[in-house]
Amino acid sequence: MPSLDFDLEKSRFHAFYGQNLPLLKNALESFIALLTDLVAPSAAMDVTKIEGRIKDADECVRKFSRKYRAALEDSGTPYEIRPYITDLIGLRVVCLYEDELEKVAYAVKSQFEVIEVTDKVSAVEGTESAFGYKGLHLDLRLDAAHRALPSHALLAPFAFELQIRTIIQDSWSVLDHKIKYKKAIPGPLKRRINVLAALFELADREFRHIRDATEAELRLAPDETVAQDSPHATSTPPGGQDSAPGSGLNAFTFLKIATHFFKDFEFEPHKVDMFVDDIHTWSPDITRARFNSLLRQTIGIVKRYKQHHEEQHPSSQLNPYTVIRHCLYLGNKEVYARALRKASRDAFDAWLATAD
Repeated sequence: MPSLDFDLEKSRFHAFYGQNLPLLKNALESFIALLTDLVAPSAAMDVTKIEGRIKDADECVRKFSRKYRAALEDSGTPYEIRPYITDLIGLRVVCLYEDELEKVAYAVKSQFEVIEVTDKVSAVEGTESAFGYKGLHLDLRLDAAHRALPSHALLAPFAFELQIRTIIQDSWSVLDHKIKYKKAIPGPLKRRINVLAALFELADREFRHIRDATEAELRLAPDETVAQDSPHATSTPPGGQDSAPGSGLNAFTFLKIATHFFKDFEFEPHKVDMFVDDIHTWSPDITRARFNSLLRQTIGIVKRYKQHHEEQHPSSQLNPYTVIRHCLYLGNKEVYARALRKASRDAFDAWLATAD
């Protein structure tokens, strides 16, 4: 029965905590697995981390005392501590970009009932005692349909708090917890912290804008492969498009061309960056049209060599980057000699000498 005896209720809560800790840990692992299944497969969300914890028992009691005890006792309302600790089980999903917070929230609503939402994204320096912003917090439990499933019987009694943050919000939260005596910090120092929090928020938005601009650049990159594969295509004359401003090969135009020739291969951005840098090391003035032309002229021969090489060496597969290296070398052996190691050049040249 609820009471107004804090020591009694504290003892009861510790007893509940100790008896149910194994169940709480199992529920935590199950909730993490459910969230991973909901969020991880989505191509629309860049989720970098899903983690969780069981709140420490003493911290739970301190939270109750700080937020609820005085009001309950002043009003003479009997209480138990457990119902007031909504984050006994806590999970966190960390995304790359701020516009993904709502996408994650939307995804979890397919299996979970939302008990309460706390949107802390917009709570930027509204009071003197709070700094920064902490993301989107949801109090959740399985929805009625999923609570009724036998496979979820152990999870049905439990609710949990889900924090959805960006990497930058998560970093700020970690630093925010390290600031000592926040309520007693002098005004000028609070202003400095507020300025820093605003910079974190600005960085979050700039990363999103850079992502959007990068995707726009990729969409707008000229597609020489389409033009040159057309039956009406003509070669680029000297001084024409090939030498026009912005005609140089970059990561965006490389991807447009490379994905035309290797439709089923996923080119990782950081590897593309490094590979395009390598190409510019071999040929500083290479244009996107010249790169496309070299591939179109040589890829048929190189694919025949790839088949021969992999038949002779089953454990040594030629990936698209290696195929492109061979194409460049075949297109101009003097300029692109460094695209292949000597042993690879010698093997390729020996095959070329005997190929039809």
